[in-house]
Amino acid sequence: DTIARKYVAVTDRLPDNAASDRAAVARDRRSTLARAQDAALMLPPVDATPSLGDLGATTSDRLTGSSMTPGVPGVVDEEPLEEFLVEAPDPSAVSTPSPFQRPLPRTIAIANQKGGVGKTTTAVNLGACLAELGYRVLVVDLDPQGNASTGLGINVRDLQSSMYDVILNDLPLEDCVEATTVRNLFVAPAALDLAGAEIELVPAFSREMRLRRALDAVRGDYDFMLVDCPPSLGLLTVNGLAAASEVVVPIQCEYYALEGLGQLLRNVQLVQRNLNPGLELSAMVLVMYDARTKLADQVVREVRAHFGDKVCNSIVPRTVRLSEAPSFGQPIITFDPTSRGSIAYRNLAMEVSGGAARRAG
Repeated sequence: DTIARKYVAVTDRLPDNAASDRAAVARDRRSTLARAQDAALMLPPVDATPSLGDLGATTSDRLTGSSMTPGVPGVVDEEPLEEFLVEAPDPSAVSTPSPFQRPLPRTIAIANQKGGVGKTTTAVNLGACLAELGYRVLVVDLDPQGNASTGLGINVRDLQSSMYDVILNDLPLEDCVEATTVRNLFVAPAALDLAGAEIELVPAFSREMRLRRALDAVRGDYDFMLVDCPPSLGLLTVNGLAAASEVVVPIQCEYYALEGLGQLLRNVQLVQRNLNPGLELSAMVLVMYDARTKLADQVVREVRAHFGDKVCNSIVPRTVRLSEAPSFGQPIITFDPTSRGSIAYRNLAMEVSGGAARRAG
C-alpha cells in the first residue's frame, strides 16, 4: 500500500493533459503489485530443494515441448521438438559417383617430367593396393633406371627380356611379364638397355606407337595397366602417353614441383591432338606432404583451387617407411601394412578405382 500511495503521488504531478490516464495507471500498478505478492506467497522456502522427480518432469517437459506457460522466453509451446529435427540421410541410399570411375580395363600413364616427385613410388604402391582390392594389375616400367622393377623384387640383371625388347624388337609383351610377391600384381620390367631406346627410336617407323601396339595385345588380360614413365618428355614418355587412356600426375608438395607442370600439360595436349585423342588428364596426386611446413599447405590449396575435382582427396605423406620399402623389394602394404604411407595408398587406390566392379575371370 505504501508503494502504491507513492506511485499515485508521483502520477498526481503529471501534466494536465495526462490527468485522464492517472486512474488507469494507478489501477494497473496496483494489479501488478498484487500479482507479485500472490506469486511470492506461493514460492517455496529458501532452504527448500525441489525433488529429483520434479526436476525430471520439468526437463522432460522442456525437451518434448509439452504445454508450458505461454509467453515464457525460450520455451516452445506451440509445436513439439520433433518438428525441428531433420532426419539424417541413410548413407547406403546416397549414391555419389566418383569422378575417377571409368570402365575397365584402364591404362594409366603416371607421368611428370620432373624427377624425384614420386612417380615410381606411386606406380608401385598404387598398383599393389589395386591388386589388394582384387583387380588384376600390370605395372609397365618405362624408366631406364628400372626402379619400379627393383621395387617389386625383380633383379633386373638376371632378366632374359625386358621392355627394351618389346619396344625395339617387337617382342610380345607377355613374354617379358614377371610375377611379383603380391597376388594379382605383375610387372613388365625395364633394364639399363632401355636408356639407348630414346636414340634408337628416332629413325624407327611409327616410333610413338610401339608401346600402344604391345599393350593392345594384352589389354584384355588386366584390369589396370600402370605405365611408369621416365622423368623426361622424350620418346619413351610419348610412347607411354600414346598408349594410355588417362594420365595421373604425382605432384610433390613443394614449389619447384609446380614449375614444370605447365609444360607437362602442354605435352599432354599435343599427344591428344596428334596421337591419342582419347587421352585425358584424369587425376593429380599430392605426394611427399610434410604437415610441419606451411609451404606444403599452400601448394595443396593452390593445386586444388586450380584443378578442382581432378585432385585426389587422398594425400600421401612424406614418411621414412615409404623410402625404405624399395630397398627390400616390397611395396609398402607388405613392408609395413599399418604405416601412414600404406593407409594413404590404400585410400588412393579406392579413390582412383572409383569402386569399379572387378571383371569376371
